[in-house]
Amino acid sequence: MSDLQSSPSAAGKATDEAPVVATAGANASSAQASAERSFLPQSTLLRHLLVLLGSAVLAVALLELSTPYQNSQLATLTYYAIAAGGLTVLTGMNGQISLGHGALMAAGAYTTALLLDADEPLPLPVVLLASVLVAVAIGALVGVAAARLHGPYLAGATLALAVGLPGLAIYFHDIFGGEQGMRVRAPQAPEAFESFIDVVSGNNASSTKWLAYLGTICLLITYFFLANLVRSRIGRTWRAVRDQEVAAELAGINLGAWRVLAFVVSAAAAGLAGAVLALVVRLAAPSGFTLVLSLSLLTAIVLGGLGSLVGALLGSALLVFLPPFARDMGASFGLDQTEAAQVAPFVYGVVLIVVMIFVPAGFVGTIRLRRMNAKAKKAMAQAAADAAGRR
Repeated sequence: MSDLQSSPSAAGKATDEAPVVATAGANASSAQASAERSFLPQSTLLRHLLVLLGSAVLAVALLELSTPYQNSQLATLTYYAIAAGGLTVLTGMNGQISLGHGALMAAGAYTTALLLDADEPLPLPVVLLASVLVAVAIGALVGVAAARLHGPYLAGATLALAVGLPGLAIYFHDIFGGEQGMRVRAPQAPEAFESFIDVVSGNNASSTKWLAYLGTICLLITYFFLANLVRSRIGRTWRAVRDQEVAAELAGINLGAWRVLAFVVSAAAAGLAGAVLALVVRLAAPSGFTLVLSLSLLTAIVLGGLGSLVGALLGSALLVFLPPFARDMGASFGLDQTEAAQVAPFVYGVVLIVVMIFVPAGFVGTIRLRRMNAKAKKAMAQAAADAAGRR
């Protein structure tokens, strides 16, 4: 990372190495970011509060201008983006590859389903918090077990989690409903929400819109927390562990403890995402938490740019909006529903290959790398001009 920032030639060479570039390009220094956004407050917390407020206003406008079907798509986007944001912290910031986040989402979803199935359900915030805590407990156990594993060994360990944990729902079918899963009783929207919608737009405060708003609130809170965490001493330590293990250990950093912490934070986001998924889909079933879900989350953060929360959001948007677009495109060419449905994974695969070839750092990472290279070249040209002037 430091080499890329200090040497334009190093940044240029790094473009040939996709994994390195993807991480480095998404992690521009906080000082550089502050200089580029000088019109914002110098305090990181205040900057993120302003961004949170602006994002909330934009989200309200988007939800109120959308159709019910689009509201449903945006609700789906929220739980994908929450889980992808947590995975970005684990993989992009700390360098640990996880293929088991679908299982952690399953833990949050089933916890939500069980708590809402009670005769007197707990308040929704308590249910969401309980889902997060259950996922954190599982994530801590997995993190401790995998703290000394790297690369394919860690991927294999988390892969076992992704395959094995949802299978418990089938084994304990009396509790978790077996292959059919558990129906989730989503709570009704409070009167305050209906009053808010009436004041803002006067539209119908449907249950779909309520769940979309609920998912958006969870998404904004998660990203606000993660953004501050990434810019803090904790985030800098994670990057040190990722980039230079030996140097970090010589500096007195406990590598295992910091890796477990990254896994715990990521698991918390996955648990919340699973809870939102259960509320939006209104079902918690093993078929919804297969290995495909974990791989989809991983591809989302790679497409957007490793280490970037904005990239995680963009990658999640591709997961949600690209398949319907591809199906509609196939139908417009005269394909039947089955054939059009088969077009979606093909188009997504083509997009993934094209991105890996032309923007190996992901969308956000590539943009940041090019800006860094342009600034480095400008600085070199200015230095050469100053030297020539002194002669």
